[in-house]
Amino acid sequence: MNPQWVKYTLGILLLPCLISFPLRAQDSSATLAGTVTNASGSPIANAKISVANTFSGQTAEAQTDAAGHYNLPNLAPGEYQVSVSAEGFSTKVARVKLAAGATETLQLALTASSGTATTPSLSSLGFPSSEVHGSAKEQALLNKRSHMLQIHQKLGMITVAAMAAALITSGGAKSHHGLPGSPTGRNVHMALGDTTAALYLATAYFAIRAPKVQGVETRGPIRLHKALAWVHGPGMIMTAILGAMAYEQLSKGERVHGIAKYHSTAAIVTTAALGTAVFAVSFKF
Repeated sequence: MNPQWVKYTLGILLLPCLISFPLRAQDSSATLAGTVTNASGSPIANAKISVANTFSGQTAEAQTDAAGHYNLPNLAPGEYQVSVSAEGFSTKVARVKLAAGATETLQLALTASSGTATTPSLSSLGFPSSEVHGSAKEQALLNKRSHMLQIHQKLGMITVAAMAAALITSGGAKSHHGLPGSPTGRNVHMALGDTTAALYLATAYFAIRAPKVQGVETRGPIRLHKALAWVHGPGMIMTAILGAMAYEQLSKGERVHGIAKYHSTAAIVTTAALGTAVFAVSFKF
C-alpha cells in the first residue's frame, strides 16, 4: 500500500473530528437572562444580578436596563446561586441549573424591604394596566425620583435637628435683653446656623432635581409638604440674613436692634414649618 495514500486517507477521516472539537467547545457556554420586576409586575431598572457557580466558584455580574432586562452570557454549565438586589427592595436569592449551549430564562420579582418606604409603581399611581406595560422609561424615572426623594426626606430630618440645635444654643449668643453673650456661644450658634443652611440647600437640591413623572397627581400630605415650602424657604433666607446682622451687632458689643431683633422669631417659624413639612411625609396620619 502506498504510504502517501495512507496519510491522505487518515487526514480525510480525522478532519471532521478536528473541526467538530472547537465547535463543541464553542457551544459549551451557557447564558442566563430574564427580567427583574417589583411586586406589581413593573420593571426595576439598575438592579444588580450576581451569579456564582456552586462547584467552580465562577462569578459574574450584570445590571438590568430601563426595561428590567438582564443578560449574563459565557457561563460554564452547572448549578448557580443567583442574588438580586435593588435600592429599596429586599435582596432575593435563587438557584438555577444551566445546560451547555442553552439560554436559561429566570424571571425575578422583588419585594419592598421592611422599614423602607415602598417604591411606588405606575400601577399604584393609578395607571391602567394597558399603559403600564411598555412604559419602562416612565418606571425608570419613577424609580429615580423615589430614590432622590428618599434622600431628600432623610436630609430634611437632619436639617430640622440641626436647626433645633441652633435655636437651643441661641441663648449663649445673647442674653434675654439682647445684650452680647459669650464669644464661644456666638460662634457655636453661628456654626450650627451655617451647617443648617448647607443641609437645607442639599435637601432642596434633591427635591428640585428629582425627575418629574407626567400624570402623577399630587394630593394629601404631599400637597401640604409642598405648600409649606413657601414658608420655610423664604424663612430660611430671612433667618440667615437677620442672623448675620445680629451676629455683627453682638460682635461689636452692641445690643441687638432694628430688624435683626426678629432673627429668633424668623428661626422659630422656619423651624416649625420645616418640621411640619418633614412630619407630613414621614408618618401616616
